[in-house]
Formats: sequence, C-alpha cells, structure tokens
Amino acid sequence: MASLSSSSSWGANITHQQFKIGLCQLSVSTEKETNLASARSSIELAVKQGAALVVLPEMWNCPYSSDCFAKFAEDFNDKNGCPSFSMLSELATCHNITIVGGSVPELDNNNIYNTCCVFGPNGKLLAKHRKLHLFDIQSVAPGELSFKESDSFTAGDKPTIVDTDVCRIGIGICHDIRFPELAMLYQARGVELICYPGAFNVNTGSMLWELEQRARAVDNQICVATCSPSRNSSGSYEIWGHSTLVGPAGEVIAKLGHEEAVLVAEIDLSTIYYQRQSIPLHKHKQSNIYGLIDLKEEETL
Repeated sequence: MASLSSSSSWGANITHQQFKIGLCQLSVSTEKETNLASARSSIELAVKQGAALVVLPEMWNCPYSSDCFAKFAEDFNDKNGCPSFSMLSELATCHNITIVGGSVPELDNNNIYNTCCVFGPNGKLLAKHRKLHLFDIQSVAPGELSFKESDSFTAGDKPTIVDTDVCRIGIGICHDIRFPELAMLYQARGVELICYPGAFNVNTGSMLWELEQRARAVDNQICVATCSPSRNSSGSYEIWGHSTLVGPAGEVIAKLGHEEAVLVAEIDLSTIYYQRQSIPLHKHKQSNIYGLIDLKEEETL
C-alpha cells in the first residue's frame, strides 16, 4: 500500500512527441466473422491515414446483450479458439502499430470477463485489462433501462498501465470512466493517455459521455480517448456512439457522430507538459489534508 503523490510525475517524464490515434467506431452485428472483417478493414483504414495507435470499441466482436456474451466468449489460452485475439495480434505485427483492442468477452476458468487486450507492434500481448466496475442499473420509472452486467461478467481486480511505443497508457472500460480515483491513480503513475472503450446508451451518453471524458482529462491534465460502437449496432439497448479524443485542458480535439466511421487525429504529448507548467495543479494539492492510496502498486508496476 502506498500513498500517491503526483509531484514527481507531472511534466518531468512527458515525452515531447506527436503521433496519430485512430478510433474505429464499428457497427456490431450478430455474426462474429462479420465483426472481425469490419474491424480489420477499419484498422487498415486508420493505418492508411497514419495512425500509430488504433483503438476499438467495447464489445466490438459481440452484440452488447447478456444472451450473447457467453456465446461469443473466447479463451485467450486456446490459440485455435480465439479469432479476435489472433486477428489483432496479426494486424499489429503486419502494420507495425499498437492496438488497444476495445473489449471482447473473455472465458477463463469458467468465468467471463469484459476484457481489453493491448498489442504491441511485434504482435505480442502487452497488457490485459478486465473491466473493474460492472454496470448494474435498475429502472425507477417506466421506460428506463435496467441492466445488470454482473449477471454475466466477473469484475477485474487491478488497474492496467502499459508502456507502448507511443506513450504510457492507462486502460478503462466504459463504466470505469465514472470513477475519478482510477484516473487519478493512472496520472500519479505517469500515464499520458487513458483509453476507454465504451458503449454508453443514449440516455447516459447524452448526459455524461463527453462530460466524464473532459472531467477525467482536465482534472488530471492528461489526454483521454474513447471508442464506442455505432448506434446501429445490434444489442440490448441503443448505443450513443460519439467516439472522442480530449486534450489535457479538457478540450475536445476531435469526435464522431453516432454512425459507423473511423476517426484519425493527432495527439501532441507536449501539450500535457505545457498545461501542467501553466496551471501546476500538483503544487496546489493539499496533501496534508487528503490523499489517494494505491492498494495495487506493487502488483502492477
């Protein structure tokens, strides 16, 4: 257990480089092979536009529906039974890129996880993030959405930080974005970009999707990227879409609408350094009054 102080990581280790990120907002169907083909073509389109880092949506190979998760789940240890995993590894190698592979249902020891895999340019698995905060909501009025993700998934138990060729990345999945403590932990560990594959519904999306991204970015003076399925995807509810890239001042750099599309935009990591120099929040913190305790530091460093 360690008490986190961000003063040593704010600005000193930020790499001054630019790179392009591709956000692939996919239309997810009820056919896995169709979804894999769509992801492949979208990744290749992002690469053609210069993306060095490509991000896919939450549940890109599977409709976001409780009756589909077990059917579409893949055991990553079964090399012949994980086509989604294998394809992303292949594409990362073929195009010499880093891929944040959205999320797919992962089968492991009879449990199913909502899992994001990160692959490096050599095709190797760099990190695996299992969604920490499961989305359980109960309608309180007629017509409101009820959904209990914990009926289908087992929650992950640790944060995920990965050093890549482009920058240090923290991973969250959808509902993970609602918890600022996770983003604070990532910032204190030197993360420059948080990627949140997500599938907000139209109700929570219209109210909170952009708000949450901008809040996580501006409070921690880091970049935030989200990637959603498109609205016309199959599943148990209507998806908001609007995949977005946000800069360290909370500014929206680029975003999509709700349709299927690929967004390629530039990230300039030096803006993180300049934002922290201009408004040095790390010097303003009152660590004698409050602090964040990192319970998983030794396990994930």
